[in-house]
Amino acid sequence: MRPALEVADVFRRHGAAYRADHAATLSNRQRRVMAAIEACRTPALGGHVEQCDDCGDVRIAYNSCRDRHCPKCQGLARAQWLADRQAELLPVTYFHVVFTMPAPIAAIALQNKAIVYDILFKAAAETVRSIAADAKHLGAETGMIAVLHTWGQSLFHHPHVHCIVPGGGLTPDGRWVSCRPGFFLSVRVLSRLYRRVFLQRLEAAFGAGALSFFGDLAPLAEPAAFTAHLRPLPQIEWVVYAKRPFGGPQQVLDYLGRYTHRVAIANSRLINIDDAQVQFRWKDYRRPEKSKLMTLDADEFIRRFLLHVLPSGFRRIRHFGFLANAHRSARLATIRALLAVPTPTANEQPRDYRTRYALLTGRPLDICPCCGGRMVEIAILGRPRAGSSPVWCNSS
Repeated sequence: MRPALEVADVFRRHGAAYRADHAATLSNRQRRVMAAIEACRTPALGGHVEQCDDCGDVRIAYNSCRDRHCPKCQGLARAQWLADRQAELLPVTYFHVVFTMPAPIAAIALQNKAIVYDILFKAAAETVRSIAADAKHLGAETGMIAVLHTWGQSLFHHPHVHCIVPGGGLTPDGRWVSCRPGFFLSVRVLSRLYRRVFLQRLEAAFGAGALSFFGDLAPLAEPAAFTAHLRPLPQIEWVVYAKRPFGGPQQVLDYLGRYTHRVAIANSRLINIDDAQVQFRWKDYRRPEKSKLMTLDADEFIRRFLLHVLPSGFRRIRHFGFLANAHRSARLATIRALLAVPTPTANEQPRDYRTRYALLTGRPLDICPCCGGRMVEIAILGRPRAGSSPVWCNSS
């Protein structure tokens, strides 16, 4: 069922004015994301006509934009990704570690997303793997799934990675070792190594001429100013925190289902859209017992949403260590043999998206809303001709 309000509604009502007012600063990538969300599940993308084979009810189903920033288009991608991960989970304790960056670095990241977000991933992975490999800690190669989020509840820019780490690893001599019950690695040790690795990689990127600066940060293009900007950062604590370990593999899957394909704000959080403002629910983590309401001018809401548009092709979910794509299957087979657990059976997924969606989510798409019969496709609707005016309607 379609939510009462959607991010798409904000863009359809206020997007044209925003594009006109911010023409000089709006990137082509941001324009494409806005256009995709506006067009999602409308006649602009075409679709098909379905008819119930019992009661004869007819409905139109318009196509999705499938943009990864669209709140409506993550369901099947999330379900398929989780099904793939379920076969890779091990019967061990899993830990949740979050790596953040201080505000002076986040400001640089906003102007250099691909470079600095990549550094964030690699510094977090190098930190976990280096400390885990140290004989004083675990003495083994561990694995990690890392998910990038760039937002806080109020939609401000807050880049951080959520890392899901199995509580153990493979030793150099081919044994599996588990970490101490309830304890993975020292957060203080993780924080200090992460800070050093991140700054080293950031300075290397600057030295290679890979960073760009504009607006208020334009002076940082000068080496002396860049060095001065970074000088205080080795003396402050960089926030790395570990949450309570998961209760088991199913709890890991439940968590990943909430986090992996999340966008900056879900449609369900929107409360009201009037002529000039957008109101939505948000959670203040200093007082998390009750959600609050925030009201923003539509222009500011769109600006904050677009802060989180990722560069084209950027991978926001990554795997490291023995979970890295290059050797994941072989390493997991070795670990399962050491733990004496069977290899899960791989199920071939049907090609038809309706069948696949029903299989993965348990929610069939071809059920008649009137009588519960089966909806059958009877016609294809093409996209409107180029140059024709868009018609904003939605059959979700």
